[in-house]
Amino acid sequence: MPYIHQFGIVACIEKDKEYIHYEPEKYDCISVDGDLIDELSSKDFGKKIDNLKTFAHSTNRPYNNLSYFGITLIPPSSHAQFLNIVREANDDYKSEQLEELMKKIAEAIKEDKWLIHFGA
Repeated sequence: MPYIHQFGIVACIEKDKEYIHYEPEKYDCISVDGDLIDELSSKDFGKKIDNLKTFAHSTNRPYNNLSYFGITLIPPSSHAQFLNIVREANDDYKSEQLEELMKKIAEAIKEDKWLIHFGA
């Protein structure tokens, strides 16, 4: 069975909340195949995503990259960088799922909201 990653928008981030429950429906998440996320973590993209400022499960836990098997909170300050990484990857892979992810990131930028990522 293929593994997937889910990305959604958090309407209002709770600063001290522990985001520990798998709730992709709550955040209107889109799905991205694990193989595509693997590609973001490899080659030249991996170096870029390793510098993506995020948080693991809580705004009290600074992190870099996506929490592959956990929950990642992506602040608005990191959206432009994340969008550029996904756009570059999509130039190589031409994926509808990466297109949808770019739309989700753009929506978060427009609304100035945090993204949430549920790992595989």
